[in-house]
Amino acid sequence: MYTRPSERVRFGAFELDLSTGELRSVEGPLPNNKVLLREQMFQVMRMLVERDGTIVTREEIKSRLWADHTTIDFDQGINSTIKALRRALGDSADNPRYIETLGRRGYRLMLTIEYPESTTGPVLEKGRDNRQEPAAEMSENRARVQREVWPRRWKAAILLASAVILVGGGYFSWRHFRAITPPKSERIRLAVLPFQNLTGDPNKEYLADGLTEGTISQLGRLNPEQLAVIARTSVMGYKHKDERLDQIGRDLSVQYVLENSLRSSGDHLRLTSQLIQVKDQTHLWSHDYNYAATDILNVEDDVAKEVAREIELRLTSQQRAELSRPHPVNPEAFDAYLHGYYFFQRDTDKDTDMAASYFERSTQLDPSYALAWVWLSRARNWQAEEGLIPREEGHSLSREAIERALALDPNLAQAYSQMGRVKFVDFDWVGADDSIRRAIALEPGNPEYLDQAAFSAAKFGRSDEALTLARRAVELDPLNAFSWGTRGEIEYYEGQLAGAEADVKKSLELSPDVWPGPFLLSEVYLTEGRPQDALPEIKLVRSDYLRTYLYALAYAAIGQQKQSDAVLKELIAKYSTRKAFWVASVYAFRNQRDEAFEWLDRAYAQREDDVADMKFWPMLKNLHSDPRYSAFLNKIHLPTT
Repeated sequence: MYTRPSERVRFGAFELDLSTGELRSVEGPLPNNKVLLREQMFQVMRMLVERDGTIVTREEIKSRLWADHTTIDFDQGINSTIKALRRALGDSADNPRYIETLGRRGYRLMLTIEYPESTTGPVLEKGRDNRQEPAAEMSENRARVQREVWPRRWKAAILLASAVILVGGGYFSWRHFRAITPPKSERIRLAVLPFQNLTGDPNKEYLADGLTEGTISQLGRLNPEQLAVIARTSVMGYKHKDERLDQIGRDLSVQYVLENSLRSSGDHLRLTSQLIQVKDQTHLWSHDYNYAATDILNVEDDVAKEVAREIELRLTSQQRAELSRPHPVNPEAFDAYLHGYYFFQRDTDKDTDMAASYFERSTQLDPSYALAWVWLSRARNWQAEEGLIPREEGHSLSREAIERALALDPNLAQAYSQMGRVKFVDFDWVGADDSIRRAIALEPGNPEYLDQAAFSAAKFGRSDEALTLARRAVELDPLNAFSWGTRGEIEYYEGQLAGAEADVKKSLELSPDVWPGPFLLSEVYLTEGRPQDALPEIKLVRSDYLRTYLYALAYAAIGQQKQSDAVLKELIAKYSTRKAFWVASVYAFRNQRDEAFEWLDRAYAQREDDVADMKFWPMLKNLHSDPRYSAFLNKIHLPTT
């Protein structure tokens, strides 16, 4: 017989409180560990309990969760809710123990329902082999659950509202329900997964991506010695993928994951963030933020404050003040900036032109917006280097924009990073190095700056520092093929050929098109005296002038002098007016020193930035004993020791 249900329903290793929405573990290493389910997760869990083993269709979930016709992608919203619920239960879609998926029809609970506080009669006994209960009994079962829920929902709402007021602005922190965080002597590692665009509008992808980057950047600045935040490049690989949390944890070596989603209703945006501990997939904290579209800039600070509070980061008074500091940015300018950032990250010439237009519009709408000036400088620099606009004009515009950014905000790490690029183009190696060091001092957890700093240190012969920086960049961006390639390059320059070969192969596993990829692998093989192994890699190099350069080296290494001469002649005929440094490298490799120095002088006269690589470029090692080598280093303002 059925009994009167209590406020709590038990299934498997969990107990659900129908009055508060709390899910409690009753088994395993952390019994009584609780998490407060988000409203949508709770409603789906409640439906599964009501049905007690029979199917809950996707249409029913849609009707229950989005009855107000909120504009979202319903399929993605349902999938996201089921995914989050499975994580709370430690369940898997591939090998489910709690929630079974039935094609695209719906879901059902796989375990027996029990009411642990029954007042009369036996506990309900019903296994999976006896699911087809009479319709009247199904109706009564649902009604009994509903009778326990609805009289108490208003109480839960009041309690929740009170909690918001008591903690001052919405800090929901259930530390006593969670496992212990790593000791303070260890760095906590956190991944901010890409914001899911659940608005139903694909044109809002730029907003989701911009918020992802902004949240990563804000969290990464909090306390880098205590909190390591995985870089954007590594986490964006999980965009639109339903990867298991434990796999993400292994891929990125993180203890925590921050999941985020974006929804819209009219002129308001709703963002949901939840902090999850990877080892047991415990939901430590979850919160919904509702903003007018014009106030969306505040979300990055709000999320950062609550995550910092939850994982108990030690923040200085200055850091706390920075999080509370208002950002008086014109909303339209911020929107234009996010559009520009979205197109810039697509990494094509056409998209860079589009990005430059948006960044320029952002600076016009709000001339005091320093970050927009930084990215306008970056876009102009790209356009100049790729020949999309006249080179001198582009570099001049880039320089003006970054100077404007630093005048507006002299403590903006991104501005110093970009100033390093600008000074590099100006052949001001010392100034570039100083700017990049300043960026690292302001934001030591940013792997892009670490890669920059690694190359800069290598240019000045600071080998140990270069390797340390390159390794730190990989730790913070473990799925970024470019970071692995950078580490391989630094190792190559320092003569660590085995490590260089392994790292460049790792970068190619992550992305077959990554720079330096086959180019670097070819050079490693040539330096190791393996020209026959280099030849098939050279074929894969996409750049015409680099491929020609490498063939000139390889034929010389094999002893085919005529073939090397012919290819070198082609390199000079086609590319010498802008690639004299590479001609000099071939001559140096072939130990033709007079010709090598002649072409180095041409490269300097043509303002080729490759000459900054003089100190560590392996193909020039035959020149090191020549007095003209030190003289050339002095001429280009690089130290001789």
